[in-house]
Amino acid sequence: MLPLPANGPRLYRQVADAIAADIRQGVHAPGQRLPSERDLAETFDVSRPTVREAMIALEILGLVEARHGSGIYVTEQALASEAAAELDIGAFELTEARRLVEGEVAALAAATITDQELTELAALVAEIGEENARNAVGEQADRRFHLAIARATRNTALVGVVEQLWDMRYQSPLCMAMLERARTVGDQPRVEEHQRILHSLAARDGQAARAAMRDHLGRVIEGLLAATEMEAVQRARAEVAAKRDELRRRGGL
Repeated sequence: MLPLPANGPRLYRQVADAIAADIRQGVHAPGQRLPSERDLAETFDVSRPTVREAMIALEILGLVEARHGSGIYVTEQALASEAAAELDIGAFELTEARRLVEGEVAALAAATITDQELTELAALVAEIGEENARNAVGEQADRRFHLAIARATRNTALVGVVEQLWDMRYQSPLCMAMLERARTVGDQPRVEEHQRILHSLAARDGQAARAAMRDHLGRVIEGLLAATEMEAVQRARAEVAAKRDELRRRGGL
């Protein structure tokens, strides 16, 4: 396996494309289980979250399928080369960008936010709780909360950047798939984290607002890691159980 180019496409795309090429060349045959997440990460010299993004991308394209408690297997479906470009950005990469940008946006907003805007944010925090209660898809109140903070900076360029980052979330099939997986294991916008951001803004404390926003989005990344890790752990447990059964059968010979 050749090393991935440093200046090529996003890492998850490089991993997905390399595995797709191996499948087309017969290295991984239809019905065959792919190597473990750990082995793939070592092979491509990338992080395990990058491997998870690549696997989800290949699932979206129909090239592999996850079998609960067993692993990732190659399907019969061929990969359409033009479809890979449509996967766009992954949730890890996008949330990391949001953490950097929105942390500074919150710090700036703390110096310029009005009482009326704070009242609006308080109402949106309550709405986030209501959306969580009914498991609403799309997290529109969460989006409006973050955009309201951006507008409080009085900087239209920053508003545009934050809005674009949120729009990318909805436009990327890969990002949406990863966020949906997190939602299925109960990961939702946390009201208390948004309240902490609000309280820091109300105190006009820029450093605290930056820290609260960065902590909040850092927790979103941790939630994504936990959601995808859960699948990996379930597969690993199933593999161990299967190996134990095999050893028991061998011991009975």
